[in-house]
Amino acid sequence: MPSANDPTDAEDANYVTTVDPADGERPSAAIVTAVASVLEQDPLELTPLYETVDPDALDSLLQHAHRRDDTGTHEVWFTYEGVDVGVRSDGEIRIDVAASSPS
Repeated sequence: MPSANDPTDAEDANYVTTVDPADGERPSAAIVTAVASVLEQDPLELTPLYETVDPDALDSLLQHAHRRDDTGTHEVWFTYEGVDVGVRSDGEIRIDVAASSPS
């Protein structure tokens, strides 16, 4: 779930990238890489994603939703490494650093 400053579209996110599950890319791996890039850290220095969300379940959910054209776009939000991460079934990954920062 996004924080109170929920980004409503891609322009509001600090960082937007995509992943294509149809090409065998794992959304969970793309999320770790994207967060590491935004935080300017090595992906191996980050907390394992499984301590926040089940990577296999996330990948399965998004791959299933991606294969089903008639279900619309699904979106999952969670906080990882102090940033809000949103991933959509169309492959869009949004990372919002400002929403997680204290005011």
